[in-house]
Amino acid sequence: MLEIPKPGVKEVPSAAGDKQDQVAGKTRRPTIARILASAIVLAIAIGAGVSAWAVFLRPIEIQVAAIERDVPVQVFGLGTVEARVTSRVGFKVPGVLVDLRADVGDRLAKGVILARLDDREQSAQVARANAAIDLADANLQRAAASVEKARANYANAKSINERRQSLLKNNNISIEEAQTAQAALDAALADVNLAQSDVLVARANIGDAKAQQQLQSTILDFNILAAPYDAMVTARLKEPGSALGAGEPVFTLIDPKTVWALAYIDESKAGEIAVGQSAEIVLRSQPGRRIAGHVVRIEPESDRVNEERRVEIAFDALPADFHLGEQAEVYITTLRLPAALFAPETAITGLGNNQGTLWTVEDGHLQQHDVTLGHRLLDGRFEITGGVPEHAVIVTELRGGLRVGRAAKISEGSTR
Repeated sequence: MLEIPKPGVKEVPSAAGDKQDQVAGKTRRPTIARILASAIVLAIAIGAGVSAWAVFLRPIEIQVAAIERDVPVQVFGLGTVEARVTSRVGFKVPGVLVDLRADVGDRLAKGVILARLDDREQSAQVARANAAIDLADANLQRAAASVEKARANYANAKSINERRQSLLKNNNISIEEAQTAQAALDAALADVNLAQSDVLVARANIGDAKAQQQLQSTILDFNILAAPYDAMVTARLKEPGSALGAGEPVFTLIDPKTVWALAYIDESKAGEIAVGQSAEIVLRSQPGRRIAGHVVRIEPESDRVNEERRVEIAFDALPADFHLGEQAEVYITTLRLPAALFAPETAITGLGNNQGTLWTVEDGHLQQHDVTLGHRLLDGRFEITGGVPEHAVIVTELRGGLRVGRAAKISEGSTR
């Protein structure tokens, strides 16, 4: 039966019951604390074990290098596009410019007329020289006729003199008549000699007239400006109507076949360069294109301030669109390595004097070796020439956890 408390009466717990409940609570709390502490210690131990396994036992994933073949060793330089043959051309004689037939960018064959001067006065001088030749030729013909006449007179005087000298022997004429005949013969001979001298003078006059005519014709030709070689016009400096002095430039020309890249190479690298080596040229306006070329000249004098050497690289095939003075990057191939092993500079410790230390993988475990270094590529990798065991592979990326003897796993993305 359910007991109903009486009104006004409170139920008071006994002192003995309260004490038992307090003892039970105190007993439960230390037990829970011990359990939590044990769990924490266990978790720490497990974490430490996992960390120890990760650091000391689990294989580390690494990147390694592979042997590469036909690797170019290159030297880099900056420069500009220039032309070896550049000419500022003008007229050899003064005059007024009346005709221009070329402009900037035109490509012209050798001998093509570029410009003309007003040549009317000079043309008159040539005509006068031609008339002088005709006059000298007429004088020569006249002198030649005088020679013929003098020779005829000489022959007649000789015949008369012979007859009279014969008559004088028979006393048929006087001595005076004989002497007169001899004098006439001598005079006729002198006339022959004089006429022959006139011929020589006339011939000399013809030579002089022809020389004058050639001089005036040459001066007339100087009133025409022609391309001295297959050229490209890079500047037009005068316009029609300009009064020019002798030698004053009218055009600037270049020979397109002599366009090259003038590169500046650090002296520490220039010693590896030789004439004839292949090269690649990258123009600033065409950064994605490498244009083939070759070294054609190494200037003997270096820049004393920048400590750079000037090297000229010719284009194997000149681009149709080129610009003088444009910046160019030059990559000169000094040699090609048939087969070589490379490591990036960031993977080498203690680098100096062509030596350093590399991590390697041997039989699945990490090792360290001192190695010797060879050529340095433009991408910062060094050729490994010695110090790596035959069956070892080199690590190309330093990372935490590298330790001698630790197991290593080669990454699927590795270059090997």
